[in-house]
Amino acid sequence: MPPGSAFHRTVETLRLAATWELSVLYALTFGGFVAFSVYLPTYLKSAYDLSASDASMRTAGFVVLAVVARPIGGWLCDRVHPANVLGTACSLAVAFAALAAFELPLVPFGTIAFLGLAAVLGAGAGAVFALVAKLAPPDEVGAVTGLVGAAGGLGGFFPPLVMGAIYGTAGDYTWGLVLLALAALGCAALTFAVVRREAAQ
Repeated sequence: MPPGSAFHRTVETLRLAATWELSVLYALTFGGFVAFSVYLPTYLKSAYDLSASDASMRTAGFVVLAVVARPIGGWLCDRVHPANVLGTACSLAVAFAALAAFELPLVPFGTIAFLGLAAVLGAGAGAVFALVAKLAPPDEVGAVTGLVGAAGGLGGFFPPLVMGAIYGTAGDYTWGLVLLALAALGCAALTFAVVRREAAQ
């Protein structure tokens, strides 16, 4: 493993605590966005008996809001510490996921829950990359960014499988959304207790 090789640099980057912390956080925020973009039409059809076209239109609204929220998250990070933006986004995701878990009427409660998730996941994804510059060594920012981005892609792969398995076993999605709320709670704790402290050093 030559010292200057790409493989060597990747191994060195994986040894950084910041790489793993930011990967977990991006897996929740961007991965959650990707997962809902893929699975939300199925969820809406199963949980609320929507037509395929209606579910697809509502999912499009989710995607657009999440995309718009991402640069807003970055804008907020220019004015507030990125760890506070991300921690708040994760905390709000706990509340919105918990609300969605009750499968209350789609209007207004379900709509509030899923559009709220779109906004906070999008803003949180923007905040993660604002933190890369604060936590990664200057000569490894690019490598950390690449690995964190990969974690976001993987984060979007597993939730649809989990949601499908839970629905196949229990007949509803409640526990899948409860798991999302718990994951968001863990990420909020990680951000406020660990990442914010490291970013201040």
